[in-house]
Amino acid sequence: MQISKAKRRLVIAALGLAALLWSTTAGAGSQQSAMAADAKDQPFVIEYYYKAKWGHAEEFLTLFKKNHYPVLKKEIELGRMLKVSMTVPRYHTTEDGRWDYRVTIVFKNAAIANDNFDSSAIIKQLYPDQDTYKKEEQRRFEVLDAHWDLPIKDVDLDSR
Repeated sequence: MQISKAKRRLVIAALGLAALLWSTTAGAGSQQSAMAADAKDQPFVIEYYYKAKWGHAEEFLTLFKKNHYPVLKKEIELGRMLKVSMTVPRYHTTEDGRWDYRVTIVFKNAAIANDNFDSSAIIKQLYPDQDTYKKEEQRRFEVLDAHWDLPIKDVDLDSR
């Protein structure tokens, strides 16, 4: 079977393009792997913002400290997290930008922060009365107007 010169050139060009794309993709993949390896042991920080309905901020805080904070402390004991802290704004803001509590969790690394850890065993251990626990956790989220999570990273202002 004879292949025309034009078809042969087209096939050669397609193979060349495929080889170029493969080498570019392979290079990017190895670069991403190297970056992932560097970040593997770096702390990974997520900020969790909570905006309570008016008049319910204290109730939210009470339920958070009773039912959620002990679970987070257990995860620190397990080595999954390095630190958990909470802040509140000192002054008020506009309603659309308002939040009442910011919980900052420093995970050991990004893989742990995103591994879908199942905390149900910890919760069952800490809270044998699961009915009360579930009702209080439901209430903790009922008193919220909004909740959002924001993974953050530091910016080195002294680097070029």
